[in-house]
This record gives sequence, C-alpha cells and structure tokens, in this order.
Amino acid sequence: MNSIDHAKQSIRRRVWDLLERERAAPSGVHGHIPDFTGKEDAAARLAELDVWKQARVIKCNPDRAQLPVRVRALQEGKLLYMAVPRLATPKPFYLLDPTVLTAPFEAAATTTGAPDIAPTIGPDDMRPVDLVVCGSVAVSRQDGVRVGKGAGYSDLEIALLTEAGVVTRGTTIATTIHPIQLLDEELPNASHDFNVDLAITPTEVLTCKTGRDRPAGIIAKGLRQDQLDSIPILGGTSRQDARHNP
Repeated sequence: MNSIDHAKQSIRRRVWDLLERERAAPSGVHGHIPDFTGKEDAAARLAELDVWKQARVIKCNPDRAQLPVRVRALQEGKLLYMAVPRLATPKPFYLLDPTVLTAPFEAAATTTGAPDIAPTIGPDDMRPVDLVVCGSVAVSRQDGVRVGKGAGYSDLEIALLTEAGVVTRGTTIATTIHPIQLLDEELPNASHDFNVDLAITPTEVLTCKTGRDRPAGIIAKGLRQDQLDSIPILGGTSRQDARHNP
C-alpha cells in the first residue's frame, strides 16, 4: 500500500467511526459506502436541481445509500444504468428502462431485484449519460476530491464509460452524502481518481470547483492483478500499452 492509499484509508476510518458514533449510519459501516441517515432527503434535494430535471439518462452506483436516487429516476421516467456489483459480468451495467419494467421500481433498482428483470449492457451499447451519481465515503469541500470505499469500482466505471464516449467532460458527476462526510480539508487523490462536480447532503448542495481533468480512460499500469482476474471487461487490459494514459 502506497502513501496515498494509506492516507485515504486513514480518512475512511475516521469518517466511518464518526458516522457510527453519531448514529448517522448503521453500525458495521466500515468497508462500505455509508447507508447514511437522510439519504431520501439528499435524493430529493438533488432532484430539485436543473441538472437532474434536464437529465434523461442517469448512471448510478448500486449501493443502498443511493437507492432513493435510483427509484426517483425511474419514477420520473429517466433511463437508468446501474453498475453490476463488482463489475462481475462481461456486460457490467444493468439497463433499467421504466417504460418496460414489470417489477416495482423499489425492487428493480436493487442488487437483488435487478438480476431477475434487467438486461446487462456494455459501454459500447449505452446511450450518452447526462448525469452520474456516485457513492462516497468522503468528499473535500475545497475541490470535490472524493474518497470511495477503496475497491476502485467507481473509478473503473467512469473510466470505462469515458473510453466509450458515454461519459464526457459535459457529464455532471454528483454524489449524495451525509454532512459528516463533507470535509473541510484537502484529500489525497491518485491519477485514476475522479472529482465530483456536486456534493449533495440532506441540507446543502455544494458546487465543487475541481481544478483537475478527469482521467481519459483506463490507466492500465494502475490496475491491480485482482481487478484483472475478477472483472471480465478488463480482460486483456494488462496487455495494452496504456495508450489512453501514457
């Protein structure tokens, strides 16, 4: 583990401990995107924004904290892409189309319900995404630097969609979090990390001035062997010459 990874893990532990101590998330939150208290209010605040109202295609992470976001997207008739947990299938995104779903949206937008009713799709077959909503463990109020749970899936998802042209510089990236997760300090970030443009809590909408470009795609030299072994869509990435990110 390098110095950036150590610094990130220290921040995660601090935020997880504080969330549990303040009863702002269920116990056992360590190692996860926090299922925070007030997630419905944060989703409602996000839905008040023009960027949400204008979005027709939304990509969202599959964690419980963002379930209200996913359900609201379907209720409002938006096409929703949800990542397959751990990107574990060759086509690593669920396609949730509210016009054809036969199950209740509250069930369809979960990791237990989606596999039975939603087809999976690959980046090359996806429509351009207007808004990405991701989960976070911590976000810097200063510049939108985000720290996730440490597995790297969100970064890979954005990289895959960027390479496919589905996510562009014009795509807004937002996160819904508890106020405890919004930190007044600089946070460590690596070359494969993305910043968020918006951080939404139950009581606040923060527009972040990121000051850095998003990664242009997969950074092959930064992939871990366990990722290459367990994520089918990365097959062969280790043999590429990292031409997207020399």
